[in-house]
Amino acid sequence: MDILYMDEDILVCIKPARVLSTDEPGGLPDLLREELQDPKADIRTVHRLDRVVSGVMVLARNGAAASELSRQIREDGFSKEYLAVLHGCPDMEQGTLCDLLYRDKARRMTMVAKEAGKGVQKAVLDYEVVCKVRDMSRVRIRLHTGRTHQIRVQFASRGMPLVGERKYAVLEDDCEIALWSYKIGFTHPTTGEKMEFTREPPENYPWTVC
Repeated sequence: MDILYMDEDILVCIKPARVLSTDEPGGLPDLLREELQDPKADIRTVHRLDRVVSGVMVLARNGAAASELSRQIREDGFSKEYLAVLHGCPDMEQGTLCDLLYRDKARRMTMVAKEAGKGVQKAVLDYEVVCKVRDMSRVRIRLHTGRTHQIRVQFASRGMPLVGERKYAVLEDDCEIALWSYKIGFTHPTTGEKMEFTREPPENYPWTVC
């Protein structure tokens, strides 16, 4: 496990792809307990990444820290930025995507809704194109809402699926999905210090192309 920072209250690490964020056998907290060689360690998930997504995450190491970080997330005191590689490129170098999203729990898929209704939630993100190579582009994304599969659905619905996408596009990319939790920022739950952690994506396809 790649641990970036740890103290008595929080632990910041890189979540590998294909690992659940939640506390269950084989989930991220479970793997961290193995890494720390402490099967009873109190490690709590306060935010999530999709199972197939990798990158920076913070976890709480006690109940008070978990409560405070969760409050920051609810009250927009927690910032998250992602990097993604798309098939295609947005028409504008930077912009905002705003959609109404509906979660189909039976199919475990998120879809764009045409109008407001039961279970429909607003989804907003800002993006900036940072690189274009042939038919692919790398974008930096800042989330304003945290809907399930939000980034993947908002770009795929505009004909720009993420490289490696298998749920919202029929692609033959031989790689993990190109969505990386690049930066997180929050206030330390005990000291009140402003904290920010950044990690670049791995040096493999498609990150090496764009």
